[in-house]
Amino acid sequence: EVQLVESGGGLVQAGGSVRLSCAASGFKFDDHAIAWFRQAPGKDREGVLCISSNDDGNQYYLNSVEGRFTISRDNAKNTVYLQMNSLKPEDTAVYYCARKPSIYNYDYWGQGTQVTVSS
Repeated sequence: EVQLVESGGGLVQAGGSVRLSCAASGFKFDDHAIAWFRQAPGKDREGVLCISSNDDGNQYYLNSVEGRFTISRDNAKNTVYLQMNSLKPEDTAVYYCARKPSIYNYDYWGQGTQVTVSS
């Protein structure tokens, strides 16, 4: 069974940092790209960042996080990380990771982890 489990969310002050984790199981992890999405209250889900299967290229979906967020993966631990620095209140959202088997295709999602940035 394919599973993605996010963790690391919480309440942080503006300007602070948080590292989210996405632990994967049930599939060959290093064959797949993984993406992070987020959904703020009352807004549509939006893509944040994606990391390729062999970490040879990352793709920013959201211009507003460039220079503040980075993505990395540890294939030995079947885990992808989202490091978020210089957080802003507008980064408040539920953050999800998703498996990306092919371009524009996200087939499995985690349950999400809440990140709240206070001003």
